[in-house]
Amino acid sequence: MSDHDPFHFYEPRNGHGLPHDPFNALVAPRPIGWISSRSANGVLNLAPYSFFNAFNYTPPIIGFASVGYKDSVANIQETGEFGWNLATESLAEPMNQSCAAVDPEVDEFELAGLTPAPSRVIDVPRVAETPVSFECRLSQVLRLTGADGAQTDTWLVLGEVVGVHIERRLLVDGVYDTAAGEPILRAGGPADYFTIGAETRFRMRRPR
Repeated sequence: MSDHDPFHFYEPRNGHGLPHDPFNALVAPRPIGWISSRSANGVLNLAPYSFFNAFNYTPPIIGFASVGYKDSVANIQETGEFGWNLATESLAEPMNQSCAAVDPEVDEFELAGLTPAPSRVIDVPRVAETPVSFECRLSQVLRLTGADGAQTDTWLVLGEVVGVHIERRLLVDGVYDTAAGEPILRAGGPADYFTIGAETRFRMRRPR
């Protein structure tokens, strides 16, 4: 490759040749899947996942990918339920605390100083301090494979949203104000996050 080439090109299987893998920074910023779950034995779990998004409108389906078969995946497969909680700027530190590598017996709600609030439809609690939460029932767990068909150490968990909690202050004339919710988004590098604000908003309608 010529030093005069304006593009840095690499094939991931051969390494990226950079100080830090840029993949997460390129697909960014990403919403955070702050997932609450409960084990079959009743132990609560709360963990953030940066590979998260919405995948269907009707019925509403969200999903997150877990690199490694972690407690969240095991709990959700055992119980068939989980919650999603909006990670906000004011909850950034507790969210970060909840991603600590601890034993399955540790309750991350307690570890992060957060309050479990009862859900309406499922038995898994939501984070009381967040302004938005989803209650979800498991629809699929898929172990991802590469293009060659080889299994990876990553599991994609998809769930149907069966209950939605929104603080009324975030509904302006019946429309959810995304910026007012102050979500934080995961970016690249070892520690980068972003916030969004009304000043960065622009509107563009689909062509008819």
